[in-house]
Amino acid sequence: MASGFSLGLHRYSTFAGILAAAGLPLYIHAPKFYVDQYDLSLTSIASALLGLRMLDFIQDPILGWIIDHLGPWRALFAGVMTALLAGAMVALFAIPAPINPLVWFILCLAVLFTAFSALSILFYARGIVKGDAIGDDGHVRLAGWRESGALVGICLAAILPTIFLSLGFGAPMAAFAIVFAVACSVGVVVMSREWTGKARVVATNTRVLLADPVLRQLLVVGLLNAAPAAVSSSLFLFFVEYRLGSAEAAGPLLLLFFLSAAASVPFWAKVAHAKGAKWTLMAGMLMAIVTFSFAVTLGDGDVWAFAVICLFSGAALGADMTLLPAMFSKRVKAVHRGGGQAFGLWNFCAKFTLALAAVTVLPALDNAGFSTNDVNPPQVLLVLTITYAVVPSVLKIFALAVLYWTPIEETQYV
Repeated sequence: MASGFSLGLHRYSTFAGILAAAGLPLYIHAPKFYVDQYDLSLTSIASALLGLRMLDFIQDPILGWIIDHLGPWRALFAGVMTALLAGAMVALFAIPAPINPLVWFILCLAVLFTAFSALSILFYARGIVKGDAIGDDGHVRLAGWRESGALVGICLAAILPTIFLSLGFGAPMAAFAIVFAVACSVGVVVMSREWTGKARVVATNTRVLLADPVLRQLLVVGLLNAAPAAVSSSLFLFFVEYRLGSAEAAGPLLLLFFLSAAASVPFWAKVAHAKGAKWTLMAGMLMAIVTFSFAVTLGDGDVWAFAVICLFSGAALGADMTLLPAMFSKRVKAVHRGGGQAFGLWNFCAKFTLALAAVTVLPALDNAGFSTNDVNPPQVLLVLTITYAVVPSVLKIFALAVLYWTPIEETQYV
């Protein structure tokens, strides 16, 4: 069997890390950064995120169609989108808002979301071609390399702001944005060869994709399974700082969570080969539900207990990140070779949950009287705990139930 390096899988791992490193600050750091920096209300941030994410997920099917028809322009398109991603990240975190902070927040994130979506769809669509070229186990194998790289990128994004702060940087997120921009230039070079391969364009539309019952149900599973992550990622920093009372622990805890996920990827891939992807994924989801439910018992000072939860729930995340995209890619390859539109739909489902999280959990916290400036009473902290720990667990149970009733032939994916 050829090595991953000889097959060029390290290129996918590297670029996945860069994309993932962009996602973490967008969904976790940006809202709190603008609340702290410019004293914007949680409701105004939530409203802005809702509008942005509605634009984001609505444009994904359109971006998917464009990507399926790029032909020899894929490399140029990828380069332009990567430059926009890097520039908007610097503008968001490293440039003081030259206009109304909320307007600046919206403009920067609009560019970031568009570039991030375009690159994600293009990247995963090319992964279908790559996985198919490798052989029978190509999709799971590629997913292992790709999602491991993504998790490394997330780990770096989680810990770098903390490192910069400990080194005396007055603006750690600005330093991160500049480092990220440099990494983007590296990513353009590393992936340049992968964008140029041929891919057959298939004349189809979303109705053709949704006509396949298995693909349709996998999209539903993806939508439901993204909801718990959307809720918990929106509230993670608030939970650590105001419920656990340890803002300085946020970076190390994020690092532990994603390192655990990265370390678990080979394990889940091996189990999937032996037992089947569906049942392995269900085991990982059940592990996440049981582990994360213990977060409801935590209070001030329970950092070490939460670290244990991060360790095991992170390991469960490895199954989600590796197996579900691999299952989806394999099914897309079976019914439709133009992966751009398929992953446009996939992104649509994931971002719909992010939009829902933005318009529900942050305003709920705001309406409960939550404050980043004053001491929060016990009843407000209880609302924070319920929205952070209970709601994601309930949503995950729904996702697990839908996956259980999805008729997937295991031999298609392992």
